[in-house]
Amino acid sequence: MKTVKYGIIGVGNMGSGHLKLFMDGSVENAVVTAIADISELKRNKVKETYPDSNIVCYASGEELIEKADVDAVVVAVPHYDHPRLVIQALKKGISAICEKPAGVYTKQVKEMNAVADESNALFTMMFNQRTNCLYRKMREIIVSGGIGEVKRVNWIITDWYRTQSYYNSGGWRATWDGEGGGVLFNQCPHQLDLIQWVVGMSPKTVQAHCHFGKWHDIEVEDDVTAYMEYENGATGVFITSTGDAPGTNRFEVLGTLGKLVCENNQLTYIKNKTDEREFCITAENGFAQPATEVIQVETDGQNPQHVGILRNFTNALLGKEELFVKGQEGLLGVELMDAMLLSQWLGKAVELPIDDELYLNELNKRRATSRKKENVIETVPDLSDTYGSKKSE
Repeated sequence: MKTVKYGIIGVGNMGSGHLKLFMDGSVENAVVTAIADISELKRNKVKETYPDSNIVCYASGEELIEKADVDAVVVAVPHYDHPRLVIQALKKGISAICEKPAGVYTKQVKEMNAVADESNALFTMMFNQRTNCLYRKMREIIVSGGIGEVKRVNWIITDWYRTQSYYNSGGWRATWDGEGGGVLFNQCPHQLDLIQWVVGMSPKTVQAHCHFGKWHDIEVEDDVTAYMEYENGATGVFITSTGDAPGTNRFEVLGTLGKLVCENNQLTYIKNKTDEREFCITAENGFAQPATEVIQVETDGQNPQHVGILRNFTNALLGKEELFVKGQEGLLGVELMDAMLLSQWLGKAVELPIDDELYLNELNKRRATSRKKENVIETVPDLSDTYGSKKSE
């Protein structure tokens, strides 16, 4: 294989952005030979945008997987269908890139992962935020012991402001039956992945307060505050919303040797010259504090985002480099978002891993009463300058 032939399943908001990256030559040794979408409007949009291409259009992802001449697919459809289509592709020997989140509920993601474990095809998640030099550097410092034992993890991520028009742009959006959740499932899968990947550990218990339709006419959560506890005694708080303007994006990890603060595209390392635990025990002055050094951390400056994942996956298929993100890791974020909703529904803290069947039963109660949306205005907006998707070469 010299060129990887891709099929893109779903050419709405994200899928059309991925298609553009392939079509403008940003991904070497790759070509899109097929697309699929249940919307004739979106299929026609592709034909109009790329009239000279030889892309074959299909009316469903299932049909593309069965009939198209492809080596790999990018699955960018509503969340419930991610595992089903990835499973179909992997069973047919077609490699797969899954958009976030890996699924809506842990049971279906575990089924997908089991198939991936047995397949010879490659599988990755579109965790493009892992390519961000700031988060990669944070992980490097933490994993190497640079801040000592982790004590506290805080992330306030509220710069997801969305208007009602956004939620009206698709019949499946922000409904229990169509999307399976709100801000946790649509905007925050990257942060719920990163908060575990960067810190190097997952919480053992979660208690969350989720507000449903607080700022918008939707039935799912658009405002969440969660408290987390870790096995080593560390605690954490995760706050998110699509109703804050102006919003905030501040990721802070405190350890016994200092603190990392990621905000405004800068990473600050406040380093203790003495381990706080040792200082606490040995200091003679009750009001003394460890001496610190403030470091503005330098990174490699690389933040390729979506194109970085597409390039890596293509090169991994061609045997040129290792896969950056193992697809099975998508379960971690789904586990955490499910735990937050389950905590709200049960009115108490929940332990991870959660009870798969209990969560699915609670979710299905909401799906059974999910309302059909009216006044839907179907659109495919230009997302090239959103979601941190600007390329860094």
